[in-house]
Amino acid sequence: MRYSDSIFGRLLKPISRRRFEASVERHDGDAYDKTFGSFDHLVTLVYAQLGGIGSLRALEAVWNAHANHHYHLGVGRIARSTVSDANQRRPTAVFAGAFVELSGLADRTVKQEGAEMLRLIDATPIPVGELASWAQWNGRTRGLKLHVVYNPRLDHPRQIAITPSTVNDVEVGRDVPIEKGATYVFDKAYCDYTWWTKINDAKAFFVTRPKTNVQHKVLRRRQLRKRKGDGFTVRSDCEVALKSKNSRSKLPFTLRRLRIRRDSGGWLTIITNDLVRPAVRIAALYKERWQIELLFRWLKQHLAIKKFLGRSQNAVHLQLIAAMIAYLLLRIAARETRLKIPPIRFADLVASSLFARKPIHLIDKPPPINPAKPRPPYPASQLELNYA
Repeated sequence: MRYSDSIFGRLLKPISRRRFEASVERHDGDAYDKTFGSFDHLVTLVYAQLGGIGSLRALEAVWNAHANHHYHLGVGRIARSTVSDANQRRPTAVFAGAFVELSGLADRTVKQEGAEMLRLIDATPIPVGELASWAQWNGRTRGLKLHVVYNPRLDHPRQIAITPSTVNDVEVGRDVPIEKGATYVFDKAYCDYTWWTKINDAKAFFVTRPKTNVQHKVLRRRQLRKRKGDGFTVRSDCEVALKSKNSRSKLPFTLRRLRIRRDSGGWLTIITNDLVRPAVRIAALYKERWQIELLFRWLKQHLAIKKFLGRSQNAVHLQLIAAMIAYLLLRIAARETRLKIPPIRFADLVASSLFARKPIHLIDKPPPINPAKPRPPYPASQLELNYA
């Protein structure tokens, strides 16, 4: 019988075992447990994400129930105590390296020549509850923050960072590598003049909102050729010099300040260092920031990041990175197979058929019906002779 890989096995194909093992060796990832290796651990946590499993007891039971499908994965039966120990001890850098490798692969496989380079930056809170004594309280959430740099054009998280909930978003934003020609869109939590200057010096652009305590001086009013956008109207477009009430120093370059009126009511102020694009286009770019909020909503609704497989800080970090790896694997598989189904439906189909033996591009198709028995070349009323 011809061998056929499972859906789960095909999803894991983009993970290079050679590069992953090199990362394990570099970070000494198997120092504490060589019988349950780093790759076994990664496969197990990604399975828990794709299968929506929220406890170690359930993970042990469901995984071991499908033991006959594991030989092609190279991972045997698991014990929840073994997974728990690995969650506490295994370095997070091993999983973080796997995410970086997959992110680079996604860039190479779906890169579009001449496409606009748009990068959305934001963070979402990850509550871990009061049982985690290490979690910090920021006045609203006790837990962590998941910071993401996201390409909405390709539905691709490019960089991630996990910090305590008390860390300001802009502190992580300062460490984001700046790409020449890219446009970075973020909200007013990322207000840092030094960082904005760094973006401008790298010949990149930013689109954001100013804080309420920011003063500006109008240098020139620009003519608006088009005012109406999708759900908004641009009311003014000015070139300004920006400074803070608490500082006399100005930014060493000119900015544009746009005043936007939403069709649903309310006003919005946008500032940018882009002096070329039309005002309506810049306003539309900021409106696209909502897509990263949709990403966070999708992650929390369809992956297992509300209940954790361990209470230690290391265990929660590993689970969050595994969730982002699972998301990348889903997106890479959907693009490579060119499936024309919504991401939510694709994730649901994967969750229900992880060990099904079929190609991914047929995941939404029923199994083929067994062909009918061929009709004999003689009438049914004719006697059939059987020879002993």
